[in-house]
Amino acid sequence: MRGTGRSIAWCAGLVLSIATIAIFSEGGKSIVQARCIDSERQALLDFKQGLEDYHNTLSSWTSGEGEDCCLWRGVKCDNKTNHVVVLRLGDHVLEPGNFGHDYSRYFHDFDYYVIIEPNKFIGSLTRLRYLNLGSNPISGTIPSQLGNLTRLRFLALDRADELIADNLEWLPRLSSLTTLKLGTLTLSKPADWLQSIKMAPSLSSLELFECYFPYKVATSSLSHINSSNSLRALVIKHSKFHPTAIPWLLNVSYNLVNLTIKHSEIIDPLPNSFDSMRSLENIDLKSNKLEGGIPKSLGNLCNVKSLDLSFNLLNDTLHLIETLTGCTAKSLEILYLQGNELVGSLPDLSQFSSLKELRLADNKLNGSLAESIGQLSNLEILEVSSNYITGVISKAHLQKLSKLKGLDLSFNSLTLNFESKWVPPFQLFSLKLSSCKLGAPFPGWLQTQVKLINIDISKSGISDNIPDWFYNLTPKLINLNLSFNSFKGILPNFPLRYDIYPVIDLSSNQFYGSVPVSLANASALIISNNSITTFKLFLCTEVSDRPTTFLDLSNNMLSESLPDCWMHLGKLRVLNLENNKLSGNIPSSLGSLDQISTLRLSNNSISGILPSSLKNCSLLRLLDVGQNNLYGEIPIWIGDYLTDLIVLHLKSNRFYGSLPLSLCQLSDIQILDLSLNDLFGVIPRCFHNFTPMIHEADDSDYGTFVDGIDSSYIIDPSRGYGRIFVNYAYITWKGKNYKYDKNLRLLRIIDLSSNKLSGEIPTNLTNLVELVQLNLSRNNLSGTIPASIGKMKLLESLDLSHNQLSGKIPMGLADISYLAFLDLSNNQLWGRIPTGTQLQSFAPSQYSENRGLCGPPLNVTCCGDGKLQETSTSCETGAGRNVEEDDEEWVDMSWFYMGIGVGFGIGFLGTCGLAWYFNTSWRRIYFNQLLGRRRWRTSHYGARLRRPL
Repeated sequence: MRGTGRSIAWCAGLVLSIATIAIFSEGGKSIVQARCIDSERQALLDFKQGLEDYHNTLSSWTSGEGEDCCLWRGVKCDNKTNHVVVLRLGDHVLEPGNFGHDYSRYFHDFDYYVIIEPNKFIGSLTRLRYLNLGSNPISGTIPSQLGNLTRLRFLALDRADELIADNLEWLPRLSSLTTLKLGTLTLSKPADWLQSIKMAPSLSSLELFECYFPYKVATSSLSHINSSNSLRALVIKHSKFHPTAIPWLLNVSYNLVNLTIKHSEIIDPLPNSFDSMRSLENIDLKSNKLEGGIPKSLGNLCNVKSLDLSFNLLNDTLHLIETLTGCTAKSLEILYLQGNELVGSLPDLSQFSSLKELRLADNKLNGSLAESIGQLSNLEILEVSSNYITGVISKAHLQKLSKLKGLDLSFNSLTLNFESKWVPPFQLFSLKLSSCKLGAPFPGWLQTQVKLINIDISKSGISDNIPDWFYNLTPKLINLNLSFNSFKGILPNFPLRYDIYPVIDLSSNQFYGSVPVSLANASALIISNNSITTFKLFLCTEVSDRPTTFLDLSNNMLSESLPDCWMHLGKLRVLNLENNKLSGNIPSSLGSLDQISTLRLSNNSISGILPSSLKNCSLLRLLDVGQNNLYGEIPIWIGDYLTDLIVLHLKSNRFYGSLPLSLCQLSDIQILDLSLNDLFGVIPRCFHNFTPMIHEADDSDYGTFVDGIDSSYIIDPSRGYGRIFVNYAYITWKGKNYKYDKNLRLLRIIDLSSNKLSGEIPTNLTNLVELVQLNLSRNNLSGTIPASIGKMKLLESLDLSHNQLSGKIPMGLADISYLAFLDLSNNQLWGRIPTGTQLQSFAPSQYSENRGLCGPPLNVTCCGDGKLQETSTSCETGAGRNVEEDDEEWVDMSWFYMGIGVGFGIGFLGTCGLAWYFNTSWRRIYFNQLLGRRRWRTSHYGARLRRPL
């Protein structure tokens, strides 16, 4: 919005911004084409003048003579009266400029104008029947004058920026309103909002999104108000209200058909208040915090077809289903209970004769799968994955399930005992048997499942070649997961349709050979942990419109140079080639991957410099080229162009030179590892610009396919198939490398160890209070450990060993309670080790080879501790210090002792010198001795030894 103060209406300005506006009035129909009325054409032109039309949306609105405004884009006229009756500006970016006109006098069949003062004008739209302001950045207070729009049938104020209302008293006055959508609404004062909903006379559908209602509910005023008979659909999402409102919401209407309250943090058990809701067909209460079981009154609802209680905290046994064995058991078609904490074995479900979908995944169910499951002849989806179910699945479990389309038994301890020639009675679309025991031979009964589009038989103990008939199934597949088996032979040349773009996971098998070109049509291709030797033909063969966004060939035997034809994979977002034997330089064409987010090339034999073309990869979040033979200075363009980097690994190469100041522009960096190189110079003082290392991580900031490094690269989420790929980073901890793949977004690490850095540790480095690991070991750092290091409360690992640090260990270091690893050895530190729970728990070796550290855990006692066995010698050599009982600062007296020695030497030499000068015989003896010694040395290195004179 430009130049619009808060006086601009909460609705109109956003109508013009990105609104979907459709304003209707009554009007007859005619086959005669309407002609625009001049006054209304001029009003529309004046209206256009008040807009900033950046996308030229209203280019057809011109002022030429004879222009028919009824033909303009977004304008509709009544064919009988010629009046403008509809104005649609939906999905177009129009921003308001300077408003100041009241256009209501121009439009006869509907009162539409730019609203400047909502409280004054909103009530004038008396003929308005449809108002959609959804998905607009509107904000402010909803005017009560909305209640004057008695002809309004549809009102959408959802997904706004922030709306506020004192109450909803205007709602019952909208006597014609059938559909109401409210979003991001906060009721600022305690109000009878439930009463207003009940009293709306014609309201049929109510949807509330991200609404916040008063904590207390005036339930006393509801007792004498009958439930609404018009409301048939109540949908509440991501909203908050007091638990006492739940029983009243469950009785808001006798005719309610659809009840949806999800992602709204409903807590405690469900109240037993469903008796009056006999019309209910759909109940969706997923993703809340419901506990306990299912109320008995739900079992008496004879029209319920769908019940979704998934992703709650239900912790009863699965026998809670028995509460539904009333007439609900006969009508229920869909039952979702996945993502709870249900325990026990599966009960007899044969009474649910109409059941079509049963989802019980992600619970704690145990025991065996009863054969009675096979009596559900209408069953289409059976999902019991991720439980503790054991036993054998035989034909008896599935023989009568002729309508079955989806079967998921994954992540249990099940053994499938089917004959290879068994012909199932069903045709599956989706089959998930991950971690089930299928036996060594490839399951032959799959040959009959010609409609499969999703196959996951990973971790199934198969040790076999891919049979020829399986190639007939692959052209239809959207997802194929054969990973973590022992499949043998040359990597299969699976035929894939070019327009399906499947996810193919063949990782962790025994495939060898080259990557076939036919797999170029996969949107994600994972062939890691095999014995693949080449992929150049796959990469460099031109295939039109390659869909590949995820390519993982890590942990293979690739020994070729990196091919220089990456321009063919323009959609690639994740590339993993680590842990191979790749050689040569990084080709410049790799910089053509302008969509790439993760690039992993570590642990190869790649040489040369980082090509400047990589600066085109500005969306990179993770760059790992560690453990190669790269050399040169760290490019300045990394900080200038790759500003979205979260992880930068240049570890164990041959980079030299100073650390470029441009690295400080990596304001999103969380893991910076430049260790094991030849870098010199000082640590830049601008590292305090690393924002994630200063501010606490936002728990809501979960990774996505493009942006995130934490979690989830979800392959093709729009179709609901494929795997979830968790990103990871290699972390050096106590000298060992670990693969860290959980809560990666919470890690904050700087590792500059094993370089040639000098100078002091910058004091402002301690401002990185979110840092988890700091490793500056094996450099040439000098000066003292910053006294403010105690501010880094989250440090778990600190390694400053093998430097030239001096002074005392700061007292604040003892206050870091998370510290699990500390190494200060091989420095020039001295003084007492500060007393603290953590610092005394580390091994003495982690303080060793310092100039004068004392106190636990070392066996060296500090001077002044009152030990009788202490000697002055130990204090003088620095093994202990003379520290007063009150822990006052020790006074260095070494200069005094050095002065005594020097004075004694000068005095002795002075006395002897005078005697030597005045005594002739002494001088003669001295010269004879000196001459003899010189002859002795000449003899030793020249001829044989001669006796001295």
